[in-house]
Amino acid sequence: MPETPTTPQTEAGDRPMGILSDPNDRRELLASLSGDVYARHPVRTHLVTSADDAVQVVARYAAPLGDDVRLVAVSERMVAITQGRSHPMTEIHPGRLARLLVRYVTRPGYGIGLGTPQTMQLAIDEVGPMRILLAATVSAVTKPLGTHGLFYRIAGPQAAAIDGPTSYTIPPYNQAATLGPRDPHGAARAIAARIGKPVAVIDANDAGCNVLGMSPGVDRRFVSRLFADNPLGQAREQTPICVVREVAWPADEPLPAEPKRRLTPP
Repeated sequence: MPETPTTPQTEAGDRPMGILSDPNDRRELLASLSGDVYARHPVRTHLVTSADDAVQVVARYAAPLGDDVRLVAVSERMVAITQGRSHPMTEIHPGRLARLLVRYVTRPGYGIGLGTPQTMQLAIDEVGPMRILLAATVSAVTKPLGTHGLFYRIAGPQAAAIDGPTSYTIPPYNQAATLGPRDPHGAARAIAARIGKPVAVIDANDAGCNVLGMSPGVDRRFVSRLFADNPLGQAREQTPICVVREVAWPADEPLPAEPKRRLTPP
C-alpha cells in the first residue's frame, strides 16, 4: 500500500491541518468500487470565510499530491462561502410566499433544507417564484400518491443545494443559511488548473452525493458512488476537502465495502 499522506501543519490540542491519514469520526477511509480500492482522505483547513479564495484554500491544504491521487473533491458549501453566499439568518427576511410554502415542506432528516421561511426565501430568490410554485404544486399532488422527492427535482440543484443552520454545524454557520455555489463547474476547473488534479465540487450528506461541478474528465457517477456514504461528514469536522487516492490492494484480502447511503431520502 502506498505511503499515507503526512500533515504539514498542526494546532495544539486539535487534529492536524492538511491531508489526514485517519477518517473522520464514525466514517470510513477506505472504499471499493467495481473491484478497485480508494482511500478518501479528509483535508482539515482553517475556518473558511468569505475573505478566503477557494482555489487558494485547496492549494494550501491539499498538498502534496502524489501520482496515486485520482481526484480532489471540494465541498460546495466551502466554495459558496468564499463567494459570499452564506447569510446570517437574521439578515434574511422571508416574504409571504416563503412563509406559506414552508408549511408544506418535509424536512429531509439530515438537515434543514428548505424547511425554514429563510431558506425558502433564498430558494425563491435563487430560482424564481414560478419554479418554486411549480415544484410545490407537483409535490402536493404526487406526495399523497407515494411519490416523493419531486419538489427538489423540479426546483433544481441550486435550490436543493441550499443549506440551513443546524445545531451540529460549526459556528458561525450554525446560525446561517448558505446558497449553492455560483458556477460550480468554473470553480472546479479553476481549482484543477491550480493543483494539477481532477476536481469535483460535491453536495454530500447522509442521503447521498450530488455532483454540482466537475473539471474535464471527471466521471459524475463515479464521484456520486464514491461519496454516497458522506465520508467528510457535515458537522464540526472542518474538513471541506477530500483527497482520493487509488490503493494497491492485496489479491488475497477481502475488499473494503462499497459506499452506501447512511439515510434514505424522504
